[in-house]
Amino acid sequence: MSDEVLLDQSEAETLAIRACRAAGAAQSTARSLVDATLSAALFGPATLGFPHMLDYLDSFREGRINCHPTPTCERPFPAFFIADADRGIAQLGFDLALNDLAEAARTFGVAIFTQTNSYTAGELGYYVRRLAGEGLAGIAATNANAMVVAKAGGPAVYSTNPMAFGFPLGEGSLPLIIDQASSATAYVNIVAAAAEGRSIPEGWAVDETGMDTRDAARALAGALLPFGGRKGANLALMVEMLSAGLSGGPWSLDTPSFRSGNASPAVGLTVIAMMPGRPDDGLVERAHRQATRLQQHGVFIPGVDGIEYPKSPSQSLKVPRAVFETIKQIADA
Repeated sequence: MSDEVLLDQSEAETLAIRACRAAGAAQSTARSLVDATLSAALFGPATLGFPHMLDYLDSFREGRINCHPTPTCERPFPAFFIADADRGIAQLGFDLALNDLAEAARTFGVAIFTQTNSYTAGELGYYVRRLAGEGLAGIAATNANAMVVAKAGGPAVYSTNPMAFGFPLGEGSLPLIIDQASSATAYVNIVAAAAEGRSIPEGWAVDETGMDTRDAARALAGALLPFGGRKGANLALMVEMLSAGLSGGPWSLDTPSFRSGNASPAVGLTVIAMMPGRPDDGLVERAHRQATRLQQHGVFIPGVDGIEYPKSPSQSLKVPRAVFETIKQIADA
């Protein structure tokens, strides 16, 4: 029996909506989460698609996510939006504000959305991918509970603190999307390695004693390392200030786990939307030409290379069998 299940997009979408609703989520929450999940499955890291949805489903049922939130959004400055997710999912608060955020960016050239009191933000590339779909460049930053040390032997003080950047490359092309953690790897990669009994590369994590480890299970009991040593730790601090600092959300040191307990992580998310020049500047086309030029030099263009586009609606999605069976069990309950 194959370790993967092939689902067409409509099948996967219907199953995911059913699972969210069965886990207690309101229709609006289910819709936003499934849109983000499909986006990750089609265009982002597969581990942040349906495998990560299991964290949400567990959290709906265990109280870490408010299943029926009422997000709010204030606009204290013309191009500055401050949202409260009401302990719901981060994607819903962002989706509700997206049209106004995009309109403000087109009017003022730049606009900022910052949100607190949400569950973990999921695939960060989703937010800048949505902006690119509106013809906007974007930067996004978020935090979660502390799981990264600033240096080997020290305490965990940051989350993986990812940052994402998106730039539209014009009609008929996927946008450039850079989405990476400040840690040496994403937390979900450690979880997957531990579940599959695989070792991890040296330099990814330390064990509970602060020593380098290649044992994924011991890494889960320990902490992740920043990439690039102090430089990576500095980026983690910058992301911490952009997300928790700008939103007023909890610092990673004060954030509850997004995988256990019944408290909302209540994390911060900041998204900056920017116009890529004036409509007649041709900067998007110029960026497309540069991306093509770099590809000809053998450069990998994230968000573009290795992704089939345009995708056929009949294209199947590969879902790990264990993930599929768990989601189906929840949906059928």
